[in-house]
Amino acid sequence: MELSIQKWGNSAAVRLPTTLLEQLKVALGDKLSVEVRPDGVMLKPARHKYSLDELLAQCDSKAPTPEGLDDWSGAKPVGREVW
Repeated sequence: MELSIQKWGNSAAVRLPTTLLEQLKVALGDKLSVEVRPDGVMLKPARHKYSLDELLAQCDSKAPTPEGLDDWSGAKPVGREVW
């Protein structure tokens, strides 16, 4: 697929066809992350990175504590998690 660079006010723009938006699973108003690479430009849907406070705000404070939670107290890290 080839896209043309066109003038848009004092800037340049590339129009993304609907089929491309569907393939990227984005819609008008969504944001894209742009990465410049040696061989071109990579466009990816920008995904919100939630903070711990935002995630905890979604939790039900009245929910029962899961069984087996005590098993985690002595666990060692196995990935990139921070203890």
